[in-house]
Amino acid sequence: MKRKVVLEPSDEGGYTVYVPSLPGCISEGETLEEALDNIQEAIELYLEPLEDELSVTEGAIVRELVL
Repeated sequence: MKRKVVLEPSDEGGYTVYVPSLPGCISEGETLEEALDNIQEAIELYLEPLEDELSVTEGAIVRELVL
């Protein structure tokens, strides 16, 4: 899976990075490499299944899609 990320220089130094296709998925790092490592972790956590919090009505069908 590929996602575009946007890296912007931070006023405090380092970089802020976000994923336009995942609202609220944002991270930062002191270097480009650190920012990219951090956003990768943030993406994985953002997309992690929330099965424990999943509440569906009886008869609902739940499927996983691979993107």
